[in-house]
Amino acid sequence: MLERFERFSLSLFELSRCWHKLASEEMSRHGLRSSHATYLTTLLRCEEGITAVELGRLCSRDKSDVSRMIGILSEKGFVTKVEVDGSLYRGRWKLTETGRTAAEQVCHRASLAVEMAGGDLTEAQRAVFYEALASITANLKALSKEGLPHE
Repeated sequence: MLERFERFSLSLFELSRCWHKLASEEMSRHGLRSSHATYLTTLLRCEEGITAVELGRLCSRDKSDVSRMIGILSEKGFVTKVEVDGSLYRGRWKLTETGRTAAEQVCHRASLAVEMAGGDLTEAQRAVFYEALASITANLKALSKEGLPHE
């Protein structure tokens, strides 16, 4: 059992480390950090704009992280807040043209990285992998909320 835990943990950490390194290299072209990639790609999918609360939920980030990241993206001209019912209070965040261009480039490069990383997998292996990954993620998410059962 320990070997399985070690393999799982080390694989996750290595995957995360490599992904963040690639994301960091790509995002540095735009003067941003790797953590901004998720925000840009999420905003790209939400063409009508999105509230900070919705953005946090979709990116699995807390309110303070969303606020910090939106502040940086706004300051650098990647996003803007548009009024809803004549008020910015419940306004929605949207990509600017600069933000859209950067987000599209990030999506393209991320797709390329994923394609290359899994290039030796068959479609059937890829389907099983993503199904298993989704299951493990959902189960770990539930365990992290409920805690491990007592023996």
